[in-house]
Amino acid sequence: MLDDLRMSARYAVALPKFLRSPLSPVECRRLIENQLRNREQTFLQILERGVFANRRSPYRKLLENAGIELGDIVRAVRLEGLEGALEKLHDQGVYITLDEFKGRKPITRPGIELPVAPGDFDNPLLLKQYEARTGGSRGLRRRLAIDLDLQTHDAAYFHFFLAAFGLEARRIGLWREVPPGAAGINCVLRYAKLGKPAAKWFTQSKPMARLADLRYFLFTRYTVHASRACGVPLPMPEYTPPAEAVRVARWLAQVKKEDGTSALLETSASSGVRICLAAMEHGLDIAGAFFRLGGEPYTEAKAKVIAEAGARAACHYHMAEVGAIGLACAAPQSPSEVHLARDKVAVIQRQKRVANSGISVGALVFTTLLPSCPKIMLNVESDDYGRLNERRCGCAFDELGFSSHLSEIYSYEKLTSGGMTFLGTDLISLVEEILPARFGGRPTDYQFVEEEAGGLPKVSLLVSPRAGKIDEQEMLATVLRALRSSPGGELMADVWQGGQTLQVARREPYATGAFKILPLHILKKAEGPAPQSGAQFEEAVRP
Repeated sequence: MLDDLRMSARYAVALPKFLRSPLSPVECRRLIENQLRNREQTFLQILERGVFANRRSPYRKLLENAGIELGDIVRAVRLEGLEGALEKLHDQGVYITLDEFKGRKPITRPGIELPVAPGDFDNPLLLKQYEARTGGSRGLRRRLAIDLDLQTHDAAYFHFFLAAFGLEARRIGLWREVPPGAAGINCVLRYAKLGKPAAKWFTQSKPMARLADLRYFLFTRYTVHASRACGVPLPMPEYTPPAEAVRVARWLAQVKKEDGTSALLETSASSGVRICLAAMEHGLDIAGAFFRLGGEPYTEAKAKVIAEAGARAACHYHMAEVGAIGLACAAPQSPSEVHLARDKVAVIQRQKRVANSGISVGALVFTTLLPSCPKIMLNVESDDYGRLNERRCGCAFDELGFSSHLSEIYSYEKLTSGGMTFLGTDLISLVEEILPARFGGRPTDYQFVEEEAGGLPKVSLLVSPRAGKIDEQEMLATVLRALRSSPGGELMADVWQGGQTLQVARREPYATGAFKILPLHILKKAEGPAPQSGAQFEEAVRP
């Protein structure tokens, strides 16, 4: 309780100063260029102060077990560069798997077995001003400490994003959750730091759904009222559930009518699709609207729906433990292509064999370089893989010095029922392309759900009632054919067919607490049998 009060006091004192000192374009450039120029130095400082001087750090124990001292890393960075040094550390066993980082498994290397909890990776250098939780869409929610310095740094990214896409004069809106969800409050603070407060805040979550949410309700109200007192007025959130996407579409159409051009809207990819479908269904003109998406893959199928409405979109790449790490390219070769934020993270790739699939992917391994990141990451393996390459594209981020591009970013989370696997990229192809093309509906109308019933694995293919009448047997046959065409999938299809593992259910897909619709949802017992408005797993913020 005392820690909570201190954190609230720090936020109450720091917020007015944060809002009254907006970043200028010159300051945005200076902030990023300085950090980019000093990325190796800040990495070594984080190691010295946050790892080697921290007796509780799992990294320190891992390095000690490998016989590696700070001087060894300093020499490796000088001789081989930052990424070269990280690759060498990884080869010597200095890395953290995703299960270890989440505290699901102990760190196990030759000569050491170290039980860990998610809090063991917290950044001890951080001045906490509010606390967040991760989305929980792939496991338990984890607490994150955040300070306003991180929002300042991300705001500088957003300045260059607006410049890259010519959005500086647009009104800004968002359809994002309120606290305890973190995405909405982080978004409005970043734009406010640029002196561009959002004009509208739609939220899919009720501002105070229960008494336990009172402190988050008060936190949000304080933020809004303090912003108005500081002359940077933030909008009060307006409850707008997913079924009422047309309200957001009407606002976009009204802005276009009043301004001659529509607004910039911040939301998730699946929510952006909902808005565009609602606009087309109700005959609303949102042509020219720009959606800044995040939280889930921005695929060709989603891009097609947004283009049908006459809108444009781009997608950043965020990680809860770090914030923005991939920044939308204004000259992309694929919808999801981003510039790697090399001043904030270093990324190496390691081939990872996906169990039981016969497939190897280029897994992304992350190291944090910014002292204000909530977690310290040193060669932390994510559950994502993608294509990492150097390319000059000529957009604002390229000119800034971010020439490393990430594209085709997917999770290698997979269905594992019956001891077989089905890779996440294949799931996306099924739910967003193959099934809609064969049976009708849109990319957000299908979802696989894995659960255990009576000790046996079950996989449901959820199909929204919006998809209309379907032939369930033919749909099951289509899925099994797709399974058989994927590497190692023939055996899985036989197991599923023989064990009657797969079934079709007519209901709305699950959404995460951030209202993202993922192609695969692992059903948790507490969620109940009927997914209507989505499971309550979300990024969360604690004042």
